[in-house]
Parts: sequence; structure tokens; C-alpha cells
Amino acid sequence: MGKFTGKVALVTGGSRGIGAAIAKRLAREGANVVFTYPNRDDGPDPTLSAIAAEGGHARALEADSSDPEAIRAAVAQSAERGRLDILVNNAGIIVVSPIDQFGLADFDRIVAINIRAVFVASQEAARRMGEGGRIITIGSCNAERMPFMGGCVYAMSKAAIVGLTRGMARDLGSRGITVNNVQPGPTNTDLNPMDGPYAAATLPLLAVPRFAQPEEIAGFVSYLAGPEAAFVTGASLTIDGGYAA
Repeated sequence: MGKFTGKVALVTGGSRGIGAAIAKRLAREGANVVFTYPNRDDGPDPTLSAIAAEGGHARALEADSSDPEAIRAAVAQSAERGRLDILVNNAGIIVVSPIDQFGLADFDRIVAINIRAVFVASQEAARRMGEGGRIITIGSCNAERMPFMGGCVYAMSKAAIVGLTRGMARDLGSRGITVNNVQPGPTNTDLNPMDGPYAAATLPLLAVPRFAQPEEIAGFVSYLAGPEAAFVTGASLTIDGGYAA
């Protein structure tokens, strides 16, 4: 019996990277996991296979996080058996460009996925959650520190999550639902590998001179989703190896 046995968890953007690690961790600890993926180019099969190989339960839903109706449908399908206990807003994008060259279409897409989708998913989940519900968003340490050029809009989107988290925690605390924001630092994923083109410039900014592993972020999420974190809410919690120290 795992600590999430009998619970239903939805992870947006769970087909790879941090999201896949979170989906696997929650399934390993007993949750019935549903995760979204944006399209067949980011297909769900590797994550589904990994979870099944460990005896876990998961299903995948194709849903573009820039589409509010797709997000609403994903939440509804996740809760179709009568409950939704954990929502992890993980889906996100980054576009790097100086402010004087930043395209409005890219701005709108970052806002749609990094902010609006979090609001829509959280709103729909809150309508279905009972006591002990957990809403967790994967933000970024760049909400607090932006040390490179071209990241202003991404930083803005992740800073918005800080305020949204605080406000939702006030709205939902009386119902026994907690809302928290996890702010990873540089993490070893296929989009930003520890031996990739940005590593040489990033490593000197860290107090712990390495990238995080996705499983370390997943472990933090598991704690916040569990019963021991029932008194943690409205918090933006950094796991960044000292990047923002």
C-alpha cells in the first residue's frame, strides 16, 4: 500500500522530463495517474510503459495546454470516476528573445500555457476536490532571478504563478485543499541537458555544481502531495541547488 493508494492524480505535460518523473513517482506510490501530452510528437508511450513495468496504473490524454477546453476536458475525464485528489500543473514552455524583438504570438502562447492553463486546470480541479486535495504547480526559480538575456517574458509568467498560488491557497484553505508552487532550478531534461549548450554558463551560478535530476523534483512534489504537507500552503518552494542564493 503506497501513500497515494486509492487517489487520482492528474499531471499536465507528463510525457517527458519533470512531468514524466512526477507521473512515475506518484504511480509508484499508489496513485491512479492521468497525464496529458500535447501531441504525438511528445507521445505518451515511454512513460506509460515505465509505469506499467513497475506495476503502476496510468492513462494518457492528448490535450494542448494552450486550449482551455482541452484542459477542462482533461480534468473532467480524470475525475470521471468521482474523484480527483491531486493536480500537478507541470506543462510549460519557454521562448528566449530580447524584449525589443519578442513576438506577440510567442508572448500570447507563453501566457496561455504557463498562466492561463494553470488557472483553468486549477479552477476545474477545485470544483471536484474534497478535503485533502492538492494543487501543485511547477514554476521556476527564474521567477526570482533572471540572470540571462531574453528571459523576461518567461520570468514574468513564472512570477505570476507565485501570486496565483497565494490567492488560491486563501480561497481553498477552508476546504482542506492546499495549493503550492515548486520552483526548480536547472534540471537535467532533454530540453536542457546537463551536458547541453547552456550548461557551461549555468553551472557557475549554482552553489551545488550540478543540475537537478527530474526525480529530485518529483520527490519534492510527492512530499507536497502527501499527508505530511497538510499545513503547507500558499508557498513558493525553491529546489535549485542554490541558484537563487
